Amino acid sequence: MGLHPGMGFSDARAFCRDLQSRPADQKADQDFLNTLARWAKRYCPWVGLEGINGLALNIAGSAHLFGGEAAMMDDMRHGLTQAGITAHLGLADTRGAAWALAHYGEGIAPVGAAQAQIASLPVAALRLEEKTCIALQRLGVRDIAELSALPRATVTRRFGRDVLLRLDQALGAQAEEISPLPEAPHYGVRITLPDPIGLTADVMAGAERVLERLCSKLKSREMGACILQLTLRRVDRSNQQVELRLARPLRDVARILPLFQRGVDQVDAGFGIDQLRLVATQVEPLPATQISHTSTVQHKGLEDLITRIGTRIGLENVQRFLPADSHIPERSFIISPAAYSVPAGSWPTIRLRPLQLFAPEPIGGSDTRPPARFRWRRMSFATARTVGPERIAPEWWLSDENRCSGVRDYWKVETKQGRRLWLFYTPQNPGWFVQGEFA
Repeated sequence: MGLHPGMGFSDARAFCRDLQSRPADQKADQDFLNTLARWAKRYCPWVGLEGINGLALNIAGSAHLFGGEAAMMDDMRHGLTQAGITAHLGLADTRGAAWALAHYGEGIAPVGAAQAQIASLPVAALRLEEKTCIALQRLGVRDIAELSALPRATVTRRFGRDVLLRLDQALGAQAEEISPLPEAPHYGVRITLPDPIGLTADVMAGAERVLERLCSKLKSREMGACILQLTLRRVDRSNQQVELRLARPLRDVARILPLFQRGVDQVDAGFGIDQLRLVATQVEPLPATQISHTSTVQHKGLEDLITRIGTRIGLENVQRFLPADSHIPERSFIISPAAYSVPAGSWPTIRLRPLQLFAPEPIGGSDTRPPARFRWRRMSFATARTVGPERIAPEWWLSDENRCSGVRDYWKVETKQGRRLWLFYTPQNPGWFVQGEFA
């Protein structure tokens, strides 16, 4: 439709009136390309990234496994089409020629015939900068054949060495390698035992051995384990698994090993266990920290306690309160899992707030002053002393109706019965409510 990357949106709308735009997610695009690269390894082990939207494969020695180069490309195209992906494929004995065919003339260049196959393609097919392509076109050099016919010394003096370098790479005169994607590190170790074991003490001793090796691997990469999975293979080839979720990334053997005790106690060893395999299924960066006489030692007991309790009831069920950015009392805090959050340094103390806070409970009354007598939770109270009012306005800038219910006038009420309550009055809809109780 005449659109191309880098075109202004208003110019693109001139070509396509129904054009829609959405924010680009470059990280998701990169993750998708990496996933596509892993899929492409079914054709060859050497797969690398080509820019932000392409892959480069070195299929030397693997094309015959698919019935030849043409059959391999047909299989690639079929798999990509089935996944809803539109792709342009180019195959040649040089990386530059393959790139040129994929972008400007999809097809296969026979071995040794790359120059003839790409001769009619524009000079942009050599992966040159846009300003260089424009300069060549102004001189009347529009395709690769015309560029190859020019004296090399003249081209070098006028455009530098990059133009001839790209030309030589495409024609095979200059070698160009493919850098494959590095394999993701695998944090897993295993040991196979000469004789089966079944006692809990023996299994824990084996778990300690694999855990030491795993922690050494984590330490070398400055990573910490968040989820560990211990797989125990029995002699009948069935597996028993013990999963451990940690409140914080760890790689300390002394702290992790006791946490496996409860899960190992519940394992049915059968006729014996002959293999132990430990894998860190989820890891996070855990850089080394500098220790000196001025540094403070952080107490780790709370994190270990959260992990121990979490193994019984689930880490998500061990929660803590955190302050929230809202002056509405019931919205001034959030409840978050303790394993996935850090405690707040300090809570705002501008206004004294009750020890207990609950949903507003009506007590009747329509006067602007706190009632002298009222009933709350089937109990009668008489007001002895009051402090207030403190007016809290609604958060009108939010769309939540519960936060835009109107102003509230809060009072601290001390009753003759000894209860210290937090009441508020709603002028827009006259009425009194109890929302908290002081110590």
